[in-house]
Amino acid sequence: MPVSKRNKQVSLTQTTKKPARENNERLFTNIQESVDTYPTILVFSVANMRNTYLKNVRSELSDSRLFFGKTKVTAKALGLTGETELRPGLAKLTKHINGNVGLIFSPRKPEELIEYFENFVKEDFARMGAVSPIDFVVPAGVVYSLGGQMPAEDDVPLAHSLETTVRALGMPTKLNKGKVWLDQEYVLCKEGQKLDSKQAALLKLFGRMTAEFAVTPTAYWTSETEEVTVLEKEDAMEA
Repeated sequence: MPVSKRNKQVSLTQTTKKPARENNERLFTNIQESVDTYPTILVFSVANMRNTYLKNVRSELSDSRLFFGKTKVTAKALGLTGETELRPGLAKLTKHINGNVGLIFSPRKPEELIEYFENFVKEDFARMGAVSPIDFVVPAGVVYSLGGQMPAEDDVPLAHSLETTVRALGMPTKLNKGKVWLDQEYVLCKEGQKLDSKQAALLKLFGRMTAEFAVTPTAYWTSETEEVTVLEKEDAMEA
């Protein structure tokens, strides 16, 4: 008679924790250890999140520790109430840890960090779902590589091999004597309009950056005062 699988014994000592739980526990521990190491804790929000630029921040602030994401774990590690906070005043800081935000633990003064982020703004191409800050209209006639952003004499015609690409992205183009051609101007996007995937792709093809990666400090706590200073009202920011 075959042995029932229901009766098979499994030693719990041989099982492993789920990676997500291990990561959360590691984050929790690292944050708690950082509280006693760094005199400044600053909460920041991010507009148009880009991992590449966040890595730049980590590199340039190499004397500090940056944590981004897992806001519930982050807030819990600092302490959500006066009874659970690791240091006086930290529970007030956790009120600002929600949404697209992160924490920086730093030996630097808050004023130095704030000045650094005021000057850390990077232009990038918009992604689908972002709100366009501009009108972008491609003029009728020959389509140029920058989509009419500069005089024709300072630009070059779009490569004819890209005609099928831009047509697939919604532009009613055709080839005319080997040049990519529009019979009438094409409104690619309007200011205040949410971009779809095709519009975002066309803006990138024409080299038009309309997004800015920016880090905005919203609040900070210092071990010297054990008080929280609020800098900005947190707003919903486009990703």
